[in-house]
Amino acid sequence: MIRIGHGYDVHRLTENRKLILGGVEIPNNDIGLLGHSDADVLLHAISDSLLGAAALGDIGKHFPDSDEAYKDADSLELLRKVNALIKNEGYSVANVDATLLAQAPKLAPHILSMRENIAKALEISIDCVSVKATTEEGLGFTGHKEGIAAHAVVLIEK
Repeated sequence: MIRIGHGYDVHRLTENRKLILGGVEIPNNDIGLLGHSDADVLLHAISDSLLGAAALGDIGKHFPDSDEAYKDADSLELLRKVNALIKNEGYSVANVDATLLAQAPKLAPHILSMRENIAKALEISIDCVSVKATTEEGLGFTGHKEGIAAHAVVLIEK
């Protein structure tokens, strides 16, 4: 049996925060994403897509922002926990395809490291992980550099 899941996440950019995407700290002059955890939109979108594919809800259900245990949580660790949840249901990850939407900073130099982190957390080959980045040509909240968003699509199999 195969199942497909889609995830989406967005966080506002703010001062005095690290910018972490795909488990990689991106140099960005102390501008990062606002959130209860490390606010890694890429890993949050992937986590939601996996949980959705397995019909297990979303990351807010499993790691609520009302729980201080997840304050400043490492989203790579949360992704590992999501992987364990879907494995407990008999699923394994076949592939991940994700897209980051950010006007700045340039993310291309960091994509390989993001893919490596995701593959390791999900215990799959890097060849099964695609991460892309795009701008929105100055349009919308990402184009105005107010936030960063991510979409992810996954295939899981039993």
